[in-house]
Amino acid sequence: MTETGLRPDQAGWLIASAAISLAPHVEHLPPALAAICALLLAWRGAIAAGKGRLPHRFVLLSLGTLVVGLVLLEYRHLFGKDPGITFLAGLLSLKLLETDSRRDGRVVLLLCFFMQTGQFLYQQGMLIAALALLGTTTAIGSLLALEGPPLAPKVRLASAARLALQGVPLMLVLFVLFPRVQGPLWGLPADAYNRVSGLSDNMTPGDVARLSESSEIAFRAAFTGELPPPSERYWRGPVLNLFDGHSWRAGRNDMASRPSYAAQGVAYPYTLTLEAHNQRWLLALDFPGDAPGLRYGTDFQLMSAEPVRSRIRLSLVSYPHTPVGLNATPRELREALALPAGSNPRTQALGVRIRQEARDAGDILQRVIADFRRRSLSYTLDPQPLGRDDADNFLFDTKEGFCEHFASAFVITMRAAGVPARVVTGYQGGELNPVDGTLVIRQSDAHAWAEVWLAGQGWKRIDPTAASAPRRIDGGLAAALPDDGHLPLLARSDLAWLRTLRNQLDALDNRWNQWVLGYNPARQKALLSGMGIADADWQTITALMAGACAVAMALLTAWALRRRTAADALDRNWSTFCKRLSSAGLPRAAWESPQDYAQRISTLRPDLADTVNRIATEYARLRYGPAGIAPAALQRLKHAIKHFHPR
Repeated sequence: MTETGLRPDQAGWLIASAAISLAPHVEHLPPALAAICALLLAWRGAIAAGKGRLPHRFVLLSLGTLVVGLVLLEYRHLFGKDPGITFLAGLLSLKLLETDSRRDGRVVLLLCFFMQTGQFLYQQGMLIAALALLGTTTAIGSLLALEGPPLAPKVRLASAARLALQGVPLMLVLFVLFPRVQGPLWGLPADAYNRVSGLSDNMTPGDVARLSESSEIAFRAAFTGELPPPSERYWRGPVLNLFDGHSWRAGRNDMASRPSYAAQGVAYPYTLTLEAHNQRWLLALDFPGDAPGLRYGTDFQLMSAEPVRSRIRLSLVSYPHTPVGLNATPRELREALALPAGSNPRTQALGVRIRQEARDAGDILQRVIADFRRRSLSYTLDPQPLGRDDADNFLFDTKEGFCEHFASAFVITMRAAGVPARVVTGYQGGELNPVDGTLVIRQSDAHAWAEVWLAGQGWKRIDPTAASAPRRIDGGLAAALPDDGHLPLLARSDLAWLRTLRNQLDALDNRWNQWVLGYNPARQKALLSGMGIADADWQTITALMAGACAVAMALLTAWALRRRTAADALDRNWSTFCKRLSSAGLPRAAWESPQDYAQRISTLRPDLADTVNRIATEYARLRYGPAGIAPAALQRLKHAIKHFHPR
């Protein structure tokens, strides 16, 4: 018995439960708090190993004050998701340092369960679910250790896993039948979405390059037929009209319930699975047809009525060859020609010179594209600092930039030449996952391109990046960069085996998203309709859920009774065996285990040694072994005892 009043194995189980519950939160905790939690766990481990005693309450109070102070210093308050989880992590680590009884141990495990639930405030993926299951199983093992005798960790963990598995039927019933809540179940107001990443409605040189260093999935697209060619895989996001000389931002964008264009040309039907990004744009392939419930902007963005705060699925049909903007308003065209006075003078002068030399708007466009090609501009994720006049420095000095530099300089040149133009941001390309056939678009596929307006043709997409790095369009970011060292590890082209592994995991994660996280009210309603329960109200669902839970409980009870009946039959046979030995003058003492009893009988009656040892060993294996009581083995033991008649 240690100084804490807990056995070493009990303390070890509590420390393991706390460590597993805290580990997934390390990336969300402030570094100082994460380090303190690790040190406190190590300290408690040393105490459990007999290298010290629990600290004085003054020390605990000082450490608690330090934790509160660090939380306030980091977040300025104690309420909300991030400060709340950080505070709980500190409390859990501190509670272990005063745990000296089973009662305190139960409080520690309660905090562990809170921390496991808190994982879902950040992510609800398959890996997080697996970590939560591991943490729950370990916590159940800790509860068993608090209430039972010392056992090997493997045996204890197996018992905990069996208890967890017994809850699976009820879990499935509640998952399938409990009324689904539209939107994120684990969301919190105010700060639930402060960590989502993605595009913004403004762009400063370097923004898209930084976003492209992330390997997070932005969305997936599952096409019904053939995939569009790479040159048409432009996923439209914010359209940026307004320029202040350094940054671009979105202009006015009126909404309508139907698109302003008549869809025509080649159609690409697909299902879009969009990750949460806390914005309204839906990042559809140019140009989506009419879809009920969605909104269509005058800049041809597909929009949602509310910010996308949970993963959504949309069935869409896009028509990339549709003419758009044929009847652009004078306000739109004026906005697409505006340039701040005095900004990027060399680029504006280039546009003016090309306008003077060109015959018409179409000729201006071709001359600007040719000029960009002649400059031998380099495509890089790590361009040199450009200064205030970014376009001038990019085109005439460094000649190195990422897609936003190309798009911005191109639009400025076109506007200076008198041709309406604007910047469009979104994603380009995507990687086909050969495992499940979905097109996966990551943040590293973020892209910026340009649109110009030509009389009689409307808005036309022009990608100036393609003029200098055509492999960016056909082969993605990794193919276009001369050195992919700045890319996310899993996006690098020289690690094919790692990409294969990523594809396998992505496909598995996609199935989890579709079948578990994607089980929404509509899918629940469709399932109930398939069961013959159409338009079920809450009373019907409650009755159905209660009935299913009752059936699950009845099956679990029958299973438990069957195991108890087998154990009773085994004990009856053992009792018969002991009575026959007692009748022969060899009674069993109350303290003797089966093996001890058999060993004593073997010493007193060597003639009975083989039979007694065989029966006692088999009984002990069936009664206490991990495999349970097999009917065939029980029958063999019963037959052996039936024919055992000592004299």
